[in-house]
Amino acid sequence: MGNLIKPYGDTIDDGIVQLSFTLPVTNGAKAKKAAEIYANNLKIEDVTIAHAEEIAEGFTYFVIFGKASVSIDYDSVKASEVSTEFYDYYEINSLIKEKINRKVNVVGASIGTDAHTVGIDAIMNMKGYDGDYGLERYPEINATNLGSQVTCEELVESALKNGSDAILVSQTVTQKDAHIRNFTELIELLEAEKIRKQFLVIAGGPRITNDLAIELGYDAGFGAGTVPSQVASYIVTCLVKE
Repeated sequence: MGNLIKPYGDTIDDGIVQLSFTLPVTNGAKAKKAAEIYANNLKIEDVTIAHAEEIAEGFTYFVIFGKASVSIDYDSVKASEVSTEFYDYYEINSLIKEKINRKVNVVGASIGTDAHTVGIDAIMNMKGYDGDYGLERYPEINATNLGSQVTCEELVESALKNGSDAILVSQTVTQKDAHIRNFTELIELLEAEKIRKQFLVIAGGPRITNDLAIELGYDAGFGAGTVPSQVASYIVTCLVKE
């Protein structure tokens, strides 16, 4: 039978889920019923409309609770994580001094039309994220943050100019898979210039998994909640192995 699991709310295996979505309808009794029927079609039972709000003319946002009837076999789930030992700020600087014996060069940017810098700033900026210092704070790392709306050509040019060991690429905007196109464009450029193997190329963003990053041709992928020392640990560990 495997290890069958389903969502947990009040009691184990009760299947309680919370779901939010928008329907192109005006708020009202008919709209709420439509949301309930839609949830039923998703195999969610005992639906409760917890919240319904018209967010624009003819569009209503719903939050619902209900019971999911579907279980999955957890033993059959396959997923990869970045494989490396993680070190803290002080350990990373010591490793660079002792094992690499030079400063590590890293360049990062949010590419394409993506104007969001929250991801790349969380990793690169000196203050870092969640109490974890950013790469600019590391005395043994030369970190260059190019910011947002950087073309792939500009990013590669900076990486070559700075003798970068690693290229960090962030994508926050994901509508219509814009992040996939941008990530792919960078890899294709590196391969066309025959310099792909010259760098560690790391993808990051709210919809990035390590599996997706590897599939797109990157060395590793880091998703939401990643702190700078995790990225730095991966880079330094890879360089030490070379």
